[in-house]
Amino acid sequence: MRLVIVTGMSGAGKSTVLKVLEDIGFFCIDNLPPELIPKFIELVFSSGREYNQVALGVDIRSGSGFSTLFNELNSIEAKGYKYDILFLEAGDEVIVKRFKETRRKHPLVEEGRISDGIIKERKMLIEAKARADYIIDTSSILPRQLREEVQHIYLEGSAYDSLMITVLSFGFKYGIPSDSDLVFDVRFLPNPYYIKEMKPMTGEQKLVQDYVMKWQETKDFITKLEDMVGFLIPNYIKEGKTQLIISIGCTGGKHRSVTVANALYAKLKEDGNRVMSLHRDIYKDNAREKNK
Repeated sequence: MRLVIVTGMSGAGKSTVLKVLEDIGFFCIDNLPPELIPKFIELVFSSGREYNQVALGVDIRSGSGFSTLFNELNSIEAKGYKYDILFLEAGDEVIVKRFKETRRKHPLVEEGRISDGIIKERKMLIEAKARADYIIDTSSILPRQLREEVQHIYLEGSAYDSLMITVLSFGFKYGIPSDSDLVFDVRFLPNPYYIKEMKPMTGEQKLVQDYVMKWQETKDFITKLEDMVGFLIPNYIKEGKTQLIISIGCTGGKHRSVTVANALYAKLKEDGNRVMSLHRDIYKDNAREKNK
């Protein structure tokens, strides 16, 4: 039997993950008090039914009982039952926004600020995060991408490391993304914007890509960028970093940054990294033109 303990920050996506696991064949139970885990495992094996894959949602909704989680897990491990811990993480601002959007109270705060509950929860989850087999930071990913991540781990059985890389294109005139870890400016490259037929196009289209990529400075920059990022990734993983956002900007975030971001994304993907690509401002110039 494969047993997965799904835990992590409130508002980070645990319910979504349990739904994904259920869809791929796991028997799932959410908000199970830790003290019931050993009894539940015994029941599963004595029921005569075949539960080959089980996922349990366990978190601070259990109150003071959550502190017994690892005592209970140690007890089932001593009986020969193995388990994985999947930890869901998200940034403070993201969690606050999600709670406000759903109009729900944080489970650790009856009255007061959501941020106070987040601080308390992070302290309670220090050991759980440290002992996690998999950590997924959902701050910048869509539900569809979270589904793909979970399937990547538990359905495909692919190799996994804790670092999720986002390659993000943007336009400087719309501001530098506040959550960037690394920012690169490609405004020094020749700009397709000034070529009439390419002005309405984007870096997703071959004509623009070919134009941007034909210059020697583009080729040299991408080679150096890939070399530096390739050096940084294993060191970030070694230091326990779970999310890396690489932002690449040009003036409008439509041509050069998109082309270079796509090239870096393809290289990182080819090298086996967990990576996704986002283009924040790719259509904003078009929208501005329409509104004039």
